[in-house]
Amino acid sequence: MLQRRRSVPVNVGGVTVGGSAPIVVQSMTNTDTADAAATAAQVAALAAAGSELVRITVNTPEAAAAVPEIERRLEDMGVGVPLIGDFHYNGHILLTRYPMCAAALAKYRINPGNVGVGRRHDENFLQMIRVAMDSDKPVRIGVNWGSLDQTLLTRLMDENTKRADPKDARGVLIEAMILSALESARMAEEYGLPQNHIILSAKVSGVQDLIEVYRLLAAQCDYALHLGLTEAGMGAKGIVASTAALAVLLQEGIGDTIRVSLTPAPNGDRTEEVRVAQQILQSLGIRSFVPQVSACPGCGRTTSSFFQEMADQIQSYLRYQMPVWKNQYRGVEELKVAVMGCVVNGPGESKHANLGISLPGTGEEPKAPVFADGKLMTTLRGEGIVAEFITILNRYVDSHYSSLKGAETSPVTRH
Repeated sequence: MLQRRRSVPVNVGGVTVGGSAPIVVQSMTNTDTADAAATAAQVAALAAAGSELVRITVNTPEAAAAVPEIERRLEDMGVGVPLIGDFHYNGHILLTRYPMCAAALAKYRINPGNVGVGRRHDENFLQMIRVAMDSDKPVRIGVNWGSLDQTLLTRLMDENTKRADPKDARGVLIEAMILSALESARMAEEYGLPQNHIILSAKVSGVQDLIEVYRLLAAQCDYALHLGLTEAGMGAKGIVASTAALAVLLQEGIGDTIRVSLTPAPNGDRTEEVRVAQQILQSLGIRSFVPQVSACPGCGRTTSSFFQEMADQIQSYLRYQMPVWKNQYRGVEELKVAVMGCVVNGPGESKHANLGISLPGTGEEPKAPVFADGKLMTTLRGEGIVAEFITILNRYVDSHYSSLKGAETSPVTRH
């Protein structure tokens, strides 16, 4: 088990972030928040995919006015995921003028680089903190290098020029991000917001930059930390970059909640970012969300695509079943299944899984041995292999995982 960095736990709408609680997966909608129906539908889809917190943009009076309606629609759908309001530039105005919005949200995200300049910066920031205190809501102070407080950055650059050994521009930028987050948090605490109502983040879009920023930030405070590579990108680039950055930090015990900020393809599935975040945690052995399928990549021995199709069908089936299984069987998310395509590694890999099947490759006898907990269970043949294996899978789950009988099953600590 990885040694987690010690942080102060924060209650976000009943979900604990930090402390000894499991690392929380969150996501963000990309709908127009003023469209309550579309936003509620996407929040529900993200929650169904496994997002334990969902952030929505609150940028206009229309968006702020829609938040209570979004909450009502989610309640009607039976969706209880906490909503986080993302504020920039005018959050102090919207939170004050729309108290029902402030009450409906479980947490406020404040970007200290976008709350105003000069004297207005502190006034606007503290106005949002005042609302958070009056509503008993936590805040995430989220610094982003694309919208850094320019006054602070200029000050640090001036101070840097006077040093005997000045930092390069990148070093000053990282220093400014960390200082912005910590100074803002201290200001909030001095104003009266408890430490257990504060989460920090300091997001950049470069893998090595993110790792360095969070190592330094984690060493200087015990606030709960939100991890995420900002503007990660599309497809493989976004997935690989996010995984490369988050995996290093998580392995070092840094991070209490994560988001994978993927740019979806046109009309793409927003829930992909949730599944990627879950897979990062599951691949590291930190949390389990859905049974995993091991499958060989294929080679000249596996000229048939049947094993690929079967692996895909089994993985899809497992994801489809999990919303039901997680309320019926304790620990089923840790199930490991192997779908292998030839005799080279097929039997051995299948024996390492809880349940595995070794399909025949090119020139092999047309039979598929099935192994359960390392022992040969049966051998399948013919056209109905997939259906027969799913039947075996269902029986295995029913016989090997304890029935919950309506017991509370959420892996996230709730109050």
